Amino acid sequence: MYGQTHAAGETVTSAPGPYGLQARGISAGYGDARVIEELSLSVETGRITTLVGPNACGKSTLLKAVARLLPLASGSVLLDGADIHAMRTRDVARSLGILPQSPVAPESISVGDLVWRGRHPHRRFGQRRTAADEQVIAEALTATGTAELIDRPVDELSGGQRQRVWIALALAQDTPTLLLDEPTTYLDIAHQIEVMDLLADLNESTGKTIVLVSHDLNQAALYAHTIVAMRDGRIVRQGPPAEVLDERTVAEVFGLDCVVVPHPRTERPQIFPLGRRHLTEENRK
Repeated sequence: MYGQTHAAGETVTSAPGPYGLQARGISAGYGDARVIEELSLSVETGRITTLVGPNACGKSTLLKAVARLLPLASGSVLLDGADIHAMRTRDVARSLGILPQSPVAPESISVGDLVWRGRHPHRRFGQRRTAADEQVIAEALTATGTAELIDRPVDELSGGQRQRVWIALALAQDTPTLLLDEPTTYLDIAHQIEVMDLLADLNESTGKTIVLVSHDLNQAALYAHTIVAMRDGRIVRQGPPAEVLDERTVAEVFGLDCVVVPHPRTERPQIFPLGRRHLTEENRK
C-alpha cells in the first residue's frame, strides 16, 4: 500500500507515479548548519502535497532547496528530468511558482504592479503588457478576492489582504507547479478555507502540481492528496492522509498525544490534541 510505514522512518511505497519534481539525496542548510541531510522526495504530478512537522524540522528549507532558492551541499533536484541547477533562471520561473514564507514587496508598489511581476518570466525584455497578461492578472486578482485592491499600495494592506495579493502574484506566474510556504498565514479561518478551496479548484481544473507547507494538520488532511511528515530534517512518513495522520505518527513527529477520528463528511482524519490537563483529567476527578 502506498505510503504504508512498517517501522519508524521506513516508508514503503508502491510503483511510482509520474513525478515532475524530484529531490535526490539532497543536503542543505544555512552556513555550517545542515538542516536536511541526504533527503529524497518525489512529488507526484498533478496532486497536492503538503509538508507538515514541528518548527525547524526542515519543511521550509526543503521547499527552498527544490525551488533553487537555497544552494545544495549535495544531491540534486530534477524538474521534468532535468537538473534544476543547470536550467536557465527564466525556464525555472516558467515552470515553478514560489511563494516564500515572508515575502517583501518594494515600498509603495501597488497591488496591480506587484501581481504584474508574476508575468515577467513570460515576456521579452522591454515588452509591454499584452491582453493575455491583463487577463491572467485579472483572473488571479479575482480568484484571490483582491480585484478591488488593484490600485492600493501593498504596504497599506492588512496582513490577510497582503497574503492574498502574494498568492495572486504566484497565480499570475501561471506555472504548472506551485510551491507555497504557509500560504494561509495571517488569514482568519474563513479566508484560510477560501484559499485552500482555491488551491484545490486550481489543482482539479488545471492539473497544477501544488506543494505547500502547513502547520494545520486538519487542513492538510482535508485538502492534500499526499502528506509528508517531517522531523529533524528527515521524512518520517509519506502517503495519503488516512495512512499518515494517525496517533502514533503525530506522537512521533510532534511529541503530542491526540485522538484521531474521521471527519463526519469526508471521512478524512481529524486530529484532536490531548494536552497535559486532558490526559490527567480522570486522575483529577
